[in-house]
Parts: sequence; structure tokens; C-alpha cells
Amino acid sequence: MWNLARVAASVLSRSRRFSTAIPGPCMVHKRGTDILHDPWFNKDTGFPLTERDRLGLRGLLPPRVISFEQQYARFMESFRSLEKNTEGQPNKVVSLAKWRILNRLHDRNETLYYRVLIDNIKDFAPIIYTPTVGLVCQNYSGLFRRPRGMYFSAKDKGEMMSMIYNWPAQQVDMIVLTDGSRILGLGDLGVQGIGIPIGKLDVYVAAAGINPQRILPVMLDVGTNNQKLLEDRLYLGLRQPRLEGEEYLSIVDEFMEAVHARWPKAIVQFEDFQMKWAFETLERYRKRFCMFNDDIQGTAGVALAGLLGTVRAQGLSLTDFADQKIVVVGAGSAGLGVLKMAVQAAARMAGNNDAFARNKFFLLDKDGLITKERKNLDPAAAPFAKDPGDFMGLREGASLLEVVRKVKPHVLLGLSGVGGVFNEEVLKAMRESDSVKPAIFAMSNPTMNAECTAADAFKHAGENIVFASGSPFENVDLGNGKIGHVNQANNMYLFPGIGLGTLLSGARFITDGMLQQAAECLASYMTDEEIPKGILYPSIDSIRDITAEVGAAVLRAAVEEDLAEGHGEVGPRDLKHMSKVGPY
Repeated sequence: MWNLARVAASVLSRSRRFSTAIPGPCMVHKRGTDILHDPWFNKDTGFPLTERDRLGLRGLLPPRVISFEQQYARFMESFRSLEKNTEGQPNKVVSLAKWRILNRLHDRNETLYYRVLIDNIKDFAPIIYTPTVGLVCQNYSGLFRRPRGMYFSAKDKGEMMSMIYNWPAQQVDMIVLTDGSRILGLGDLGVQGIGIPIGKLDVYVAAAGINPQRILPVMLDVGTNNQKLLEDRLYLGLRQPRLEGEEYLSIVDEFMEAVHARWPKAIVQFEDFQMKWAFETLERYRKRFCMFNDDIQGTAGVALAGLLGTVRAQGLSLTDFADQKIVVVGAGSAGLGVLKMAVQAAARMAGNNDAFARNKFFLLDKDGLITKERKNLDPAAAPFAKDPGDFMGLREGASLLEVVRKVKPHVLLGLSGVGGVFNEEVLKAMRESDSVKPAIFAMSNPTMNAECTAADAFKHAGENIVFASGSPFENVDLGNGKIGHVNQANNMYLFPGIGLGTLLSGARFITDGMLQQAAECLASYMTDEEIPKGILYPSIDSIRDITAEVGAAVLRAAVEEDLAEGHGEVGPRDLKHMSKVGPY
């Protein structure tokens, strides 16, 4: 009997073909050096003599034929040699050296690149994705060697419908789009933000088995307000201030219309837009196109999964989540996205009591606790603003330390982008939490922007905590054989599954219900033996299994909401039949 997880897993298994020759004939309309310069077709020294003759390659390669397996082993040997030779050098130097060697392979031989990535995802994810990708974006103009993806700029207004046909792939399933306005916690990096879509889509290939010929990274260059970049002679983007208002929206509108005119079922993932445009574009397009915002919805889902795991770690049932007191530091797109999804979950578990659920959450920004007395209160934050004095007399703008001391929260969750904001005093105050196992989530990226380190959290807040972060930290040795487990609340646990499940379902829209099911699936993934140890998320090594499960949950939700239209050979009737087979 088929079930949904098997459908998702079957798609993942197809990506195994990147490790060897694609089964069946492959039509190649190139010859000679054109093949060697095309990373999709190039097999380096792996072309057998018969192919060298047929494709006009004889004499263009060294005579010895090196098998795929030998090429794989040679690359891994080079990579390990690089690691050894860079020991003791600054992290920045080592990280960029590792990125360069992988990028050169990607430029030359995509088949080998993705095989290496899939087999070593735990080691290579921090290089192609968080945290190294932030460093790459900061230095992208200097690192640039060959274009990857597409660039639509403010100068292209009126031309995007024709430009979209410049992309050579006949079909595109997955697009990751950024305007570079808020890259991780690094701010406005303009056109250099293209590194984010490239890295995210590599994760889609490795984790979800998406065909790398059917992905498209996109940079929407509307200028930059980063004066340092505007003055940089190497900067590759538009040298003008960012467009604002209707001018800005008209550029995004034109792109979205163009991309869906050519590829009606393509999924567009919005990435690293500054807060005002992140929310604006999400509400503007989510009911017109198949799209989602990973910073708002993906981060929210991963955080919610961790929060639900924390409840399990306390020995409680998931329905007790409604009674958790949670302090959220950071009122940007990520913080508000987490709040919205967490409140929805808590309200449902409290018998659809929205007011009860909201009372358990406390939102702070750089000016302290947000209440309804706040002048110029951001409309996006307004639903979560406290009535002044409605909880222990907390006032407008109360400091983080004051809020933690008075509220005694079960969870302290940071998405502020401010490194070290969870200082020693704040962490020590968490010792007085009303929870038997308080949780500290320092989720800001990159590493230097984390609200606290894992070592500081266990040192100051106590050994009996649950810790999660956005960037990777090493587990903490607590002595006497005890380990303080570090959970990386990484969006890559969810967004590949969201994309895969949506793609398989053929859904035209991505709903809150689909995202909620994804988060709850991730929360239930950990076993009852792992959770009490403070392990909230699985190892990245199992990312393909996780993605299959999450994808199945998203697909099931689409079927239940009557949104599934099917994809390829799988039609709506097949999906509805499979959804009745049972859980994963």
C-alpha cells in the first residue's frame, strides 16, 4: 500500500541519479569544449573513450579515464587536505577556503557536486548555508567568478516578461527570491544577497531531491542603502538608493506576473526581505501565487516545533503548550512570524481561546516591552502588544531583565539580530523560571549575532535547560559525563519539506494549515528517549528522511483542505486515496 511518506521518499530517491549516469539515453546537443564548459553535462575525466569519440572530446582531455567513484574520492581527499592545511587559521579564512573549493566543483561538475553534498550534508551544510553563506554574501562581489541564477533590476521595468524566457530550463519547480535588503542579521547587502537563494536551492536539491535543472535563484535588485557598497568599486549591483513605496511594489509585481506566466506551478520562496516588505509581499501574493516567506513562516515553523518539543522535555503533553509563558525578543519579520504561528497553536490547544493564548506571550524590541501605549506602534506588532499594567504591572518599554524577573517565563526566545542581548544577568534570571526545564532559544544568524552562546547559556542559566540556536554551536561538556545538548533551530528542517509537499500536491497556494502540519510533524519526529535529554531536533544527517516526513504532512494537509491538484503522474484522486492510508 502506498502512503504519503513513500510518495515523498520516492521523489527523494530519484535524486540518487546524480551519483551515477542518468538511466536511459540523454540527448546532448553540444560537442567538444561546449560540453566541458557546461557543469550539467561535464564529467571531467570520467568520459569513456566511446563518448569522447561521439562528442568530439578526444584530445581535449588527458588520456586516462577516471571513474566517478575515483573523482569523488579525489575531491574528498582534496577537501580533507584543505582542512588539515588551514588548521589554526582564522575561521573566516577557513570558511571561505572551504566555500571556494565547493564552488569550483559546482562550476565544473554538478553531478559530482550534488553527490558530494548529499553524502556529506552535515559537514557541508554550514558551508553552503548558515553560517558561511553570510560571509560569502558580504564578500560576494570580490568572490564572483561566473553568474548563477537570474538578476532582475529596477532598470528592467517593462522587460521582465521577455527576460524570463532567457532562462534555458523549460520547466522550473522551485524559485528562491531575495531583494538583498536584510541578509540574515547583516542588513542591506544589495545584489550580493544572491548567495542566499543559491545556498537555499542547493539545500532543496540535497534534502528534497528537487531536480537541479528545475531550480532558479533570483536576485531582485532595486538598489541599496548600504553606502559602503555604493562606494565599493567592485560592487556588481545598481548604484542607487533602494526604491520605495509603489515604485518598489511595481517591480515585484512585474516579476511575479512574469514568472507565473511562464511557469504557473512554480513555487516562489521569499527570502531575507526587510520586515515591512516581508509582510507586505506575503499578504499581497499568498492568495494569488504559490509562495511563502521562509523568514516569517519557515522560521516560525521550526521555532514552534522546538517550543512543542520543550513541552515534551518537561514531561508534559503537547496540549500544555497553551500554559507556557514565552518571552520573544525581536519584533522583526521572524519574531512576529513565530508569534503568530505559536499563538495560533496555543489558541487551538486552549479550545480556540485566542485571548487566553495571547496573554501568555510577551514581545520586546530594542525599546523594551511593547504595549498598546507605544507611540507609532507597528501595525504588524499591534496584535501582540500588551495592555499596560495587565501583567504584574509591567510598563511600556520595560527592559528584558525586568520582564524575565517578573514573568519567570518557561521560554526565552531571541530573534533580535543583536549579539549577546541575553547577557549574564538575563540568563541568571532564567534560573527562577516557573518551568522545571526552562528553554533558551538564541535563534539569530549568523553566529556573531546570536543572543548568547551555548556555553554561556548552560553556565549562567544552569545545566537543566533546553538550548537552541540559529547558528551551529558545539555541545557543552557539563562535567561528570553530562552533555549540554545544542539544538540548531535550522530552517532547513522545514523549508525543503514545505516545497516538496507543495510541489507533489500541486497546490496553488500554501496555507497556514499546511505550515502548521509541517511544524507539528517536525515536533513529533524526536523519540521519547531523546526528548528528555534536551534534544529537540534530529541530526542533519537524517535531513532527507525528515524532509520526506514533512513533505508528506504538507501534502496531507493540502488534500484535507481540498487544495491538491496533483503533480505529474499523480492526480487528485490518487492523492486522496493515499491520504486515507494513514500516517507516515
